[in-house]
Amino acid sequence: MKTRSVGPFEWEVPIGETGGMRVPGRVFADAAAIEKAREDRALEQVANVATLPGIVRASYAMPDIHWGYGFPVGGVAATDVDAGGVISPGGVGFDICCGVRLLRSNLTMADVRDKIPELSVQLGMRIPRGIGKNGILRLDRSELRGVLTEGAAWVLGRGLGWESDLERSEDHGRLAGADPDAVSDRAYERGAPQCGSLGAGNHFLEVQVVDLIADAGAAEAFELEKGSVCVMLHSGSRGVGHQVCTDQLKVFDKLMRRSGIEVPDRQLACGPVSAPEAERYLGAMAAAANFARANRHALAHEVRETFAAVLGRSAEDMGMRLVYDVAHNLAKIERYEVDGRERDLCVHRKGATRAFGPGHPELVDRYKAVGQPVIVPGSMGTESWVLVGTTEGREKAFWSTCHGAGRAMSRTQAKKRMGGDQVRSDLEAQGILVNATHPGLLAEEAPYAYKDVTSVVDTCEGAGLSKKVARLRPLAVIKG
Repeated sequence: MKTRSVGPFEWEVPIGETGGMRVPGRVFADAAAIEKAREDRALEQVANVATLPGIVRASYAMPDIHWGYGFPVGGVAATDVDAGGVISPGGVGFDICCGVRLLRSNLTMADVRDKIPELSVQLGMRIPRGIGKNGILRLDRSELRGVLTEGAAWVLGRGLGWESDLERSEDHGRLAGADPDAVSDRAYERGAPQCGSLGAGNHFLEVQVVDLIADAGAAEAFELEKGSVCVMLHSGSRGVGHQVCTDQLKVFDKLMRRSGIEVPDRQLACGPVSAPEAERYLGAMAAAANFARANRHALAHEVRETFAAVLGRSAEDMGMRLVYDVAHNLAKIERYEVDGRERDLCVHRKGATRAFGPGHPELVDRYKAVGQPVIVPGSMGTESWVLVGTTEGREKAFWSTCHGAGRAMSRTQAKKRMGGDQVRSDLEAQGILVNATHPGLLAEEAPYAYKDVTSVVDTCEGAGLSKKVARLRPLAVIKG
């Protein structure tokens, strides 16, 4: 797959590399990352996405790009709703609205150093995790319907979490347009016991400390200080989102054929945004997204309760406020100017984070002057980053940036390199406590299985997509 450099940390896949490309591919990467994307054929997926009807500007990919279902993970594509633009479930993925939530605190290392082992144990006991595990909330069908409709606000209404959590969440914790009737009975069955659960795979909870401030102004707005303790959690829509995607792929496969749409990869099954099937998918996707927001909201409540129990202080006294909750697997209708005309675009972000710049009307007042917080986890045991959106990000890639380090090798490859017990031993030698339900999972998620997250965020900054604000170092890792 041919590429050419078109700017700092910017590469183009020219039209013609795959038959039917309507726009070029545009990959934000350094030289090493572009070669890795070429090796694992993710660049082919960038070119395939460029064939979608109605796509505008380019098929984009973030520096954490790797092979995915249909779309590459790290892929961003916007289609013109009024010009035959399509929506593709593969451009959202199976874990709808998977995302990251970051809690800050007034605590310092002196406050928690002797308590980290107990915090690790108690968080491991109190945070439901693992495949198919029950959640903090066991919901009946009526209650789950409320969650699918109202998102985090439903959980808040049951006395969990703080009112300010909604203000500091993407979409205020609720994606509009949810249609719980578009969610299948099987999705209801899978999701009912899972609200407030971490899951497995690359999902995690980490106790961290801020060890570097890169942008003092944004850090002050986000209430982050060097030496302060934070908690980051990464989880999604669990069985609800997975089932919604599974159900809808069958629908879109038929819709695509009926609409006369041809794409180079069946996993890119898509249909016009204006089609009734697409409207139903958007409603089901929004419902799954609201489950994900409610899920992370409930988990954060349990984190605060655990810290209070271990440290003997209230969460309010410890200042455990939410910095932000942001998703990285969604499609949204957003308005942008393209070729001199305002258009409604269906913006797919799969393994990519929304990153609004300063002044955006959807930002809470506290963040409006600096831009939207972006939470970027590293690989297990490595640093994570808080970034902020930029003004130029609007034109660069529809206000999108990276979502994490991005896998560098498959889970099978990672397990062959080192066993889970050795991974745990190596991390603990670095002073990082690990609480995991199964050693095999540690092998799959070992730090070497991922790209260097600092290189990823440096690329995003160099390309103008986002700016670094603060670096966070892990103290304890809780895995499924």
